[in-house]
Amino acid sequence: MFNPDDRIAIALSGGKDSLTLLHIMHKIERDFPKAELYAITVDEGIKGYRDEALENAVKACEKLEIKHLVVSFKELFDITLDEIAETIKGVEGELTPCSYCGVLRRRALNIAAKELGATKIATAHSLDDEIQTLILNIIHGDVLKIARLPQDSPEAKNFIPRVKPLREIPEAEIAFYAYLTGISFQSRVCPYAPQALRSEVRFFLNQLEENHPGIKYTIYHSLEKLKSLIQPPSKPEITFCRICGEPASKPICEVCNMLDRLKKLKSQS
Repeated sequence: MFNPDDRIAIALSGGKDSLTLLHIMHKIERDFPKAELYAITVDEGIKGYRDEALENAVKACEKLEIKHLVVSFKELFDITLDEIAETIKGVEGELTPCSYCGVLRRRALNIAAKELGATKIATAHSLDDEIQTLILNIIHGDVLKIARLPQDSPEAKNFIPRVKPLREIPEAEIAFYAYLTGISFQSRVCPYAPQALRSEVRFFLNQLEENHPGIKYTIYHSLEKLKSLIQPPSKPEITFCRICGEPASKPICEVCNMLDRLKKLKSQS
């Protein structure tokens, strides 16, 4: 996943997964003097929730002497997730706050990583995250996403490569490691998470694992096999968003589409 001279940016939310990844990567990178380690925290603007996580992230970076960059939805997109949730509240057929958050957070991470001159972005996606995404892709009919690796997307050529060092580690084991090593992390669930279909998929998979130990690994390895069996679609032409200039597969990128939709909803209300 890494080269000895990589400039690695850790996506640090302040939760157990990202803080565990930060500590482990810090231990590993001490043996590679040419490598550099950074941390990026995205403040989505969730009142009463993000503050605790941000405090944990700041303290961890100070203790480990890791350069830490904090960026916010408000400064980048002129809107917070709380404001987004309020704008779309009660709108029939509208996306969930999590859908907006995922797209905007990915953009924020890429912007911050570019500012740091990073060559890799490391995210703390666990085994649970990976198989939840697989199930969600199937539910939504996006089976071709299973076959398409991140580096195959047209946007990826202009994005910093992303890696997932914890992708084969169960979430429960990551939490156990954090407790054993005394890592302080935010244990509260995001207030918008229950609105997402992912929460139901998480519950379903945890029930399966409890009744059939090891089934999460089975699903994960099935995912790896599917990647080699499903024929990905032909790669679309690489274009750039005519509004923000970021790489996109359409004339206007998803971020700008979302922000424009929010602006229209605000004006209507």
